[in-house]
Parts: sequence; structure tokens; C-alpha cells
Amino acid sequence: MQAPRLVATDVDGTLLDPQLQVSARTARAVDDYVAGGGRFVLVTGRPPRWIPPVAAQLPAVGLALCANGAVLYDAVADRVLWAREIDRDTLAFLADAAHRALPGCGIAVERVTAGAFDDVDAQFLAEPHYRHAWEADDSGRVERAALLARPAVKLLVRMPGATSEEMVAALTPAVGDAVDLTFSHSGGLVEASSPGITKATGLAEVAAAAGLTAGDVVAFGDMPNDIEMLRWAGHGVAMGNAHPSLIAVADEVTATNAHDGVAQVLERWAPPVRADRAGRGAEGRRA
Repeated sequence: MQAPRLVATDVDGTLLDPQLQVSARTARAVDDYVAGGGRFVLVTGRPPRWIPPVAAQLPAVGLALCANGAVLYDAVADRVLWAREIDRDTLAFLADAAHRALPGCGIAVERVTAGAFDDVDAQFLAEPHYRHAWEADDSGRVERAALLARPAVKLLVRMPGATSEEMVAALTPAVGDAVDLTFSHSGGLVEASSPGITKATGLAEVAAAAGLTAGDVVAFGDMPNDIEMLRWAGHGVAMGNAHPSLIAVADEVTATNAHDGVAQVLERWAPPVRADRAGRGAEGRRA
């Protein structure tokens, strides 16, 4: 397989190790790939404000597709380049449908601003009884009318005690094709995007802007919100720790995120100078 012209990777469970860090091996592999002329983009369910800590570990990387392909963020300039929002009427319909299909669930919305840290308090809003899926909870608590007062790039439905698979099964007949439903967390969290918006559609826009096609792209992922992206890319790589539904559509399964699965693939295309340097180092140590 020839070196891809663009590498796209999910962040959590894929690029990051279990301690939410980019390992030294993975950072080196990314740096070498970009130094060799490749393009690299993060593709994640995270909002822009959660990107800088990741980008800080990868100086060669600037672009991030956020909110499952709904937002393109330039981490170097701290600017949202474009966003695909769910309109207010659709948000209201989805919120009502979710409460009917999943009694007791909580609703939250993700909005974007020009920069990742502009008006942070207004970016993530949740109903008073919403329980965050992660330990850190940066959401403002508001009543539903305020929650749905503006378009959003993502609506989240949370139901602790249920699985995300069960929630998708209950929500799908209730919402039809009004939105795209997916999940990146198995513990009772469903993410909804504007209809037709996925990581694949966002990545296709990024590739087209660079004059590239799907055949030029290798994509990495670990959860169902990566399925469309791995199907679209010329070569889709699932992590060893990936959800079974992703492994089923992947062209290849690499090692887990705890064992530098992304790096193990990228190292196939490491510049010769790096390989030579590594070889000399190994010989020196043996000596």
C-alpha cells in the first residue's frame, strides 16, 4: 500500500492512549508523516474547546473536524472555519421525540462560537437533570426553552442505565431521517447531527478542498460514530479496542490505543532518514 496523502484519525480511544495522552511513539510517527509531505486531520466528536490540549501534543497538526463532522476548526488560529448546524425547529422536534421515546432522558446541546474559548458558558447547555457521561461537567443548566433557542451543531441525549445501542434503537423510529444519530460512548449517550452530516461528509469536504479523493485517505477510528468515515476512506483502520460494528466495516484492524495502534500503521511510511537513525541507535545500544 502506498503512503496516503491524507491521514484522518479519531481522538479518544484511537489517537490518545488510555491516559488521554499522545504517546511519544505516536507523536513521532505523526511528525514524521507530516514532515514527509502528508496531511493530517483530527476527526472527533469533541467540540473545538476540547481540541487545544490534543493539538498541543502534535505541533504539526492544525485542523480538526469536530462534533462528528459538523465543525471544521483551525487549532493554530483558534478559529471555526465552518459549521453545519441543526435548526431550531429540528432541535425542538428531536427533544420532544427523545422524551417520548426515552422517558426520563436528559437533553443537551453543543453550540459553536468563532473561537474555541469565546463565550464558553454558552457553548454547552443542558437540562437541569442532565447527567454528564464524563467526570468533568462544563455544562450550563437551563430550561428546555433556552436550550432550544438557537441552532446547535449537536444535540445529545443522555440516559444513564441504558446502553447507547438501546437508545439508538428506540430513537430511530421516533426521529426518522430528521437527523443523523450515532454514539461515541456506550454508556447511554446518543449524539444527533444535522441530517446527512457525519465524519465522512466533513472529511470529504476537507479532502476536496485539498484536491484529494477518498482513495488518497487512510482513516482510523474505534466507535460507531467512525463507521461512515472508515467506509468512505480508501483504507479504513479500526483499533484493536474498537466497537464490533467498526471492526466489521474496517479494511484493517491495528493494535489498541494502549499499544500505539495508529503509530504502528503510520510507521510503514516513515522517512528513510528516521529509519536509518533508529537503526544506528539500535546498533549502538547492542554494541
